Amino acid sequence: MRTLEDSQPTARRTQDLLLALAGTLLVALVLLVAEIPAEDTGTADPEELRALISPSLMALIAGAANLTVLVLISVVTVERLLRKQLRQLVRGIVAGICGYGATGMLNAAVLAASGPGGPPEVLATSDTHSVFTIALHAYIAAAVAYVGALAPDHVPRVRTAMWLGITVTAVSVLFAGITTAVSLLLTIVVGLTCATGTSYAVGMSQPASITGQLVRELRRFGLEPLEITPSEDDQEGNQHLSVDTVDRRLDIMLMHANDTARLGRRLLGIAMLRQSAAPPVLLGLRRRVEHAALLESAARSAGAAVPRLIAIGELGPQTAVLVREHRRVRSLDDTTASDLTEESLDAVWSELDLLHRHRVAHNGINGDTLGWQMNGRPTFLGVYGGSLAAAPLKMSLDVAALLTVLAMRVGAERAVASAVRVLGVPPVAGVLPFVQPAGLPLALRRRLTTHPRLLSGVREQIALIAPEAPARPARIERMRPRTVVSVIAATVVGIVFAYQLADVDFSTITGAEPGWASAAFVASLVCMLAAAMALMGFVPLRLGLWRTVLVQYAASFLRIAAPASVGALALNTRYVTQSGASTGVAIAAVGLSQAAGLLVHVPLLLVCAYLTGTDYVADFSPSATVIVVSVSLSALSATVLLFPVLRRAILERLRPYFRGVLPQLLDLLQRPGKLAMGVGGTLLLTVGFVLCLHFSVAAFGGKASVAAVAVVFLAGNAIGSAAPSPGGLGAVEAALLGGLTTVASVPAAIALPAVLLFRVLTFWLPVLPGWGAFHLLQRWRAI
Repeated sequence: MRTLEDSQPTARRTQDLLLALAGTLLVALVLLVAEIPAEDTGTADPEELRALISPSLMALIAGAANLTVLVLISVVTVERLLRKQLRQLVRGIVAGICGYGATGMLNAAVLAASGPGGPPEVLATSDTHSVFTIALHAYIAAAVAYVGALAPDHVPRVRTAMWLGITVTAVSVLFAGITTAVSLLLTIVVGLTCATGTSYAVGMSQPASITGQLVRELRRFGLEPLEITPSEDDQEGNQHLSVDTVDRRLDIMLMHANDTARLGRRLLGIAMLRQSAAPPVLLGLRRRVEHAALLESAARSAGAAVPRLIAIGELGPQTAVLVREHRRVRSLDDTTASDLTEESLDAVWSELDLLHRHRVAHNGINGDTLGWQMNGRPTFLGVYGGSLAAAPLKMSLDVAALLTVLAMRVGAERAVASAVRVLGVPPVAGVLPFVQPAGLPLALRRRLTTHPRLLSGVREQIALIAPEAPARPARIERMRPRTVVSVIAATVVGIVFAYQLADVDFSTITGAEPGWASAAFVASLVCMLAAAMALMGFVPLRLGLWRTVLVQYAASFLRIAAPASVGALALNTRYVTQSGASTGVAIAAVGLSQAAGLLVHVPLLLVCAYLTGTDYVADFSPSATVIVVSVSLSALSATVLLFPVLRRAILERLRPYFRGVLPQLLDLLQRPGKLAMGVGGTLLLTVGFVLCLHFSVAAFGGKASVAAVAVVFLAGNAIGSAAPSPGGLGAVEAALLGGLTTVASVPAAIALPAVLLFRVLTFWLPVLPGWGAFHLLQRWRAI
């Protein structure tokens, strides 16, 4: 009998425990031996090692290696999240934390035991910088522990690159004289020890069998199972099985109490859809089981082709069992086109009409929930997820869903014609306002992504048979997703501002030092020139410099009424078109300029984050800022990839930037001068904004490194680009203010006026000349 998987208990390997104990003993033994005085340790002089390679070159190599490791760690983390391998991810994170913490504690113990003379030369050099590098290197130990515990063996190239990056950093640390060879070997041993110890403590997921419990429950019903075969889960997340007994086959459905994904989808439906269209929320396993049994009983009483419910049981308090008679069904997805005759389509509509006459709504019609039995009668699977005593709106949504799923197979004309033959013209015409994505089941909406014109075709066919039908779509949604995002963004921005402004003295705004304020103003002017250079470089035509600068000022004027980058994108495209380029070339050129800025943004953010918090990469460890940035980018990427709605929204947002970019880029590669101007303008634009913010901070007596200010600006600019408010208004200010106070360690009393000065110079001040430039360019017919 086949074993079934239910929960995931912990499996631990004895070898992990033994390796962890052996590593602990080895580290302890070496540290004890190292404390014994020795006349000559044979350790190379740090100056001799440092002379082999220049410190600046070692810092550059180690920095590149560290960034590579952090980026790959972020990629592997996102990949594990997408695969929902949370236990492995937790194992890696806990191992990394243990490696860092254990190294720090060992170093502290060595310092305490060494006395005023310091640790022995075999463990530390005179150039050691902190408790996390005396004598063991905490960052290397954490990286070794993370990679060792996570074990990305299914991606060997990534695994090799991660180990190579760690090796390069370790060699750089050794050659720079930051640590000794013995300390470096101990660091690696500590990392591997934490990896194996964490692997044993956290364990691995091992599916447990529920076969025995299920067999006992079936025997309680008087059923003797011979074989149990798993089937695919349904769209509600319920697990389906097929059971062969002595005299018949049965279908079994397992409902789990911890189905948080199903509950989340239904709660989201209630929040987004009006009450009559929202799905029912059934809290608790017992209520869900009762609802399923009641729906199937009502459908059978109506005469629908629904399997008979034989028994209801449970496998403990968290899992319920529903046993039904088995009926062989060929789903719509598995049906050939020749079998979809007019008679079979009419029979489908008759079956749905039968359910609706008894006020039973399905709520989940899709290609895999509609099928035909062996006797040719159509049937709807998954009725247990529907509604009883359903409102007319829910039944109209069922009709709209069936029209859609049939139109995918036989076309809109045949689908609508079959509905009219069975239901009549008035009922089909009344469904026209509900033929829209918002009212369709989630699985069916996902299929619509490959049929972008299907719903419009269905609506056109209904309008042909009933010209008097109401064509305006019904308001099914309580609020649109964009409204939800705007409300959430406004709330978060308001909370952040209220928190940041609590202890700020607004009188300091007028106290800007004139010299630094003038420098910030000049930097803001450079930004306009740089934006013009970037556009001129990526456009194949010859554009006038000062007219292009006027276009950038005009774009600043449009930003007060459009989300960040949207107004500039449209205006630059119009300008290039009016300059003689075709629409396709203009879109591709402007898209390439925007894409270049996007592609430059992330590497600059990582590099500046790596440099933040240190004037010289003393121990080749990444700063806390770059770790936070890497974690934030990983979390953002995972969130976008995990949720299809966000994924589609991001793709729609990015598509204008990358449409036709490749041919335009290939053309520019043959003109290196234009390409250099475009890339140089993009870099100069970022440098101008960073210097403007840096000078704004200095104007109020603040001090911050340029790298830290660059991180703050790049992160704030990214948030502003994603914000739905015009020019990122509110979101940019909150991000810059929070970044300056946390990343750059600028007091809030200085950060607030600095941010306001920066935004005045780069956002508000260009509006007035932008208004004049906009009207002047219109008079010249340049836009």
